[in-house]
Amino acid sequence: MQLGQVGQTITEKLSQALVPQALEVIDESHLHAGHSGARPEGETHFRVKIQADAFAGKSLIQRHRMVNEVLAEELNGPVHALAISASAPPA
Repeated sequence: MQLGQVGQTITEKLSQALVPQALEVIDESHLHAGHSGARPEGETHFRVKIQADAFAGKSLIQRHRMVNEVLAEELNGPVHALAISASAPPA
């Protein structure tokens, strides 16, 4: 599935801020149709899989906070839910 504008913005912001070695942004909005926070046009529920050197030595909570800080505007607006899998590349 191709990402819409919100998904593209998420991809761009994470790419610029964290310079990941691997990044996958998945729009899972269709799985949440009819749930709280879902909108008919979608782009409300996302899953992010990201691997970046910026996460080296950081705890799980610190990595999630870093992603949330980068995406604060989206999380306060169109994005209702964000599942995050964040890791550093293997040494």
